[in-house]
Amino acid sequence: MPAPLAAPPPPARGAGPPLRIGVSARILHPEGAAALGFRGKTLQYLEASVAHWIMSHGALVFMVPTIAAGSAVQRPAVSMRDYVDALDGLVLQGGADVSPTTYGELPRDPAWRGDRVRDMYEIELLWAFVFQQKPVLGICRGLQLVNVAFNGTLYQDIPTDLPEAIAHVDLDRYDELHHELAIEPGGALAQLYGAEARPWVNSIHHQCINRLGNGLMVEARSPADGVIEAVRWNGSSFVMGVQWHPEFHAAAGERLLDSGPILGEFLDHCRTRKRQLAAVRPATLRAAG
Repeated sequence: MPAPLAAPPPPARGAGPPLRIGVSARILHPEGAAALGFRGKTLQYLEASVAHWIMSHGALVFMVPTIAAGSAVQRPAVSMRDYVDALDGLVLQGGADVSPTTYGELPRDPAWRGDRVRDMYEIELLWAFVFQQKPVLGICRGLQLVNVAFNGTLYQDIPTDLPEAIAHVDLDRYDELHHELAIEPGGALAQLYGAEARPWVNSIHHQCINRLGNGLMVEARSPADGVIEAVRWNGSSFVMGVQWHPEFHAAAGERLLDSGPILGEFLDHCRTRKRQLAAVRPATLRAAG
């Protein structure tokens, strides 16, 4: 089995300002006893492991809050496009289920109703980056959100919809539940790791891709049951999603896939797009003058 590529070193300090990477917000809607300490206020946050994973490669991290109707922020004052203009790439982090209503279904169990508010916010954010051809990387829920945004659907619950599948979530073991990964030949992951590689990844999800979104290509599967584990958009810019949590892999040592090359490729695309935009802006200013 070919050895995985090492993560690229952070850019040298003389290489220019660091990349600015936006991370979508997790949203906590306090309910019951949990709401007491926040008096019913909605919380938006990012997980430290995601931020540190990106920062360890020399990039700055900025959480992108929602801009909701009825909030103190009015759309004419600040828009998603303003955030996209200021950032070089986007990471969609994990979290609550995607709501079945977002892909045209009703939740078959109240526990699977997901977070429709976050869905709409992240889909708008995703397309804002795609329209500017700025790279997007989805993690776990982020992969599922990418698929739904491209008109795909999800299995609402793997044990119910795919009873022959292996366990993909164990609340007691959490990120210590691992399974093998089969990389599809001819894809980008095959170029990074080799199509023959059979690395292991963590598994913390009970939903997965059903109908593949428009223009998406499968990059990896779980060989035991065929569950899609990674996708990439075959379009005008870099959009990729992975079903596992790569930010948790470093603590597991050599047993799990070194996800550094995936983040490195994402950041390389961010640098390339940043250079392209920097080259265009002077010409635009000269034409305007």
